[in-house]
Amino acid sequence: MSPTATDPSSPERAGAAAGLTERQNEILEFIRQSLRESGYPPTRDDIAIRFGFRSKNAAQDHLKALARHGCIEIIPGDARGIRLLRDADEALSHQFELPLIGRIAAGSPVTAAANIDTWLRIDPELFHPRADFLHRVAGHSMKEANILDGDLVGIHAQADADNGQIVAAVLPHPKTGDDEITLKRYFRRGRKVILQPENSAPAYRPIEIDLAAGGEGSQEQAPFRIAGIYAGLIRSGG
Repeated sequence: MSPTATDPSSPERAGAAAGLTERQNEILEFIRQSLRESGYPPTRDDIAIRFGFRSKNAAQDHLKALARHGCIEIIPGDARGIRLLRDADEALSHQFELPLIGRIAAGSPVTAAANIDTWLRIDPELFHPRADFLHRVAGHSMKEANILDGDLVGIHAQADADNGQIVAAVLPHPKTGDDEITLKRYFRRGRKVILQPENSAPAYRPIEIDLAAGGEGSQEQAPFRIAGIYAGLIRSGG
């Protein structure tokens, strides 16, 4: 049974937060469910539709209340700009740290705990936009964008991108079936996506994806999804 189908008034309901109204707890659980199932928070429109609000302004009012209670952080200018905060003790211990993400278990949210290799003491605000996770570059496909093998890149988590932006794209490994992150420049026309390397050597060819083959034509469908946009890098010396 879906977590949202449980009785929200029950004191045993998993994840219920003290001090919240019944509806606020329901919305908080809906955010958790969306993150578990898709890896992304819902939009204000998603919340309004799910709970029968007449406008997304009502959803925004509830989100502001959750932010005042310290349950979430609202990120301005992003349709999915909701960051679920950890427990207070964990939030303090990680407030100037970022998770390092490597290979991803197939179908799981990118920042799920099982996909985190380690936490690194790097302030997320060093990146623009603010980084949500780190990924270590492997290979030379982005060399001409000055992104080199071994660099740590900061990624701002979001599910879409503008043409020409560098994205962290999630693609299935052809042999293992696990998902992998690849950094490429993103272009989309209709249902065709091109992930363009920044290396003019003949060995580096664009990755072409037909989203129509995914079923719904959505870039959040397999075999391709955007984990976020490139927000800067840290290069070790030597």
